[in-house]
Amino acid sequence: MGIPGALLLLLLHVAVLSPPPVSGADLYALVYKGCSNQSFPGGAVPPTVAALSSTLSSQSASAKFYKTSSSSSSSSASVFGLFQCRGDLSGSDCAACVSRAMSSWSDVCGASVAARVQLTGCLALYEISGFPQVSGTQMLFKTCGTGGGGGTDFEMRRDTAFAQLEGNVGASNGGFYATSYQQVYAMAQCEGDLSSGDCGQCVTQAVQHVEVECGGAPSGQVYLEKCYISYSYYPHGIPHGGGIGGQQTAKTVAIVLGGAVGLGFVVICLLFARSLVKKKDDY
Repeated sequence: MGIPGALLLLLLHVAVLSPPPVSGADLYALVYKGCSNQSFPGGAVPPTVAALSSTLSSQSASAKFYKTSSSSSSSSASVFGLFQCRGDLSGSDCAACVSRAMSSWSDVCGASVAARVQLTGCLALYEISGFPQVSGTQMLFKTCGTGGGGGTDFEMRRDTAFAQLEGNVGASNGGFYATSYQQVYAMAQCEGDLSSGDCGQCVTQAVQHVEVECGGAPSGQVYLEKCYISYSYYPHGIPHGGGIGGQQTAKTVAIVLGGAVGLGFVVICLLFARSLVKKKDDY
């Protein structure tokens, strides 16, 4: 006796949970910084950077990705800049994160002609016009967790989650995709204006980097110029009390999953009882 198709789909659907969200404080954690070795003349950031920052800030409550440039007739320093927030952030969290990242430009890079600040929840950068560009798949930063993830079984789970990222991120809204597979939670994000094909290729490159760089580590992050991926393995389930929404999020997941499994058990028992009655009638 097989499980009805509709019930099986329900069970599979609720088993695929989104990665646990991060807390508000974690959104502002510095992941990495990138600063040019060159500084603006006189060691002072020109007004065009402030104007750029103002424009980006005004867009951050309504957009997850925005890029623009700023120039002035009184200055030859035309600057380009952009911000990008994680696809699962609210408008208010995105705006707060971008504001924090931009305010960090001078703190971490001084008067550099280019500054890139990546926080957990967002990226904000500026660079002077004509600044040398690098390949979109150039690796900028990587970090790997310590210890083993659990052997070949863990790596199979992680690779399955990666395959889901590679297969879906290009078609996702805004180039952000999050997924999970058997306690491995993974996410990927591409720069907002990448084409579907370029996004998929970038994430594939990031996956290859993380497999080489992190091996069997239980968590890892790889940031390329135009995309990034991250993953975490939770062998004992999602940590309670963390994340935006915290315990409420974990509680909701437990109710949905528990309810679906309970429903499945009841349906299976009813079908089993019906088959016994049918066999008895046949005798």
